[in-house]
Amino acid sequence: MRFGLFGKGNDRKAEGAGHAARIKAETRELLGLPEAAAIAVNEILCADPACPGTETVILVMNPGEKTRAFKAQLAMAELTREALAAVLAPAR
Repeated sequence: MRFGLFGKGNDRKAEGAGHAARIKAETRELLGLPEAAAIAVNEILCADPACPGTETVILVMNPGEKTRAFKAQLAMAELTREALAAVLAPAR
């Protein structure tokens, strides 16, 4: 286990960064985005009972276009390529 500045493990953070990098690469490929497009991937945990729990939010910022947001009702680790393709389908 690696330890951060205050003795807390960084393994989960590194694992999350790996999932985010994979999702960004797959999003770029599935949507045929140029390198100039920026992609942000965040996992959000909502404690409100009306929320679905954990969801992954993907923002696609392509120069000259409005920012597009996509939401998957799954954690980043659970978001498969097939599930991602389904989430991105309206944009393809």
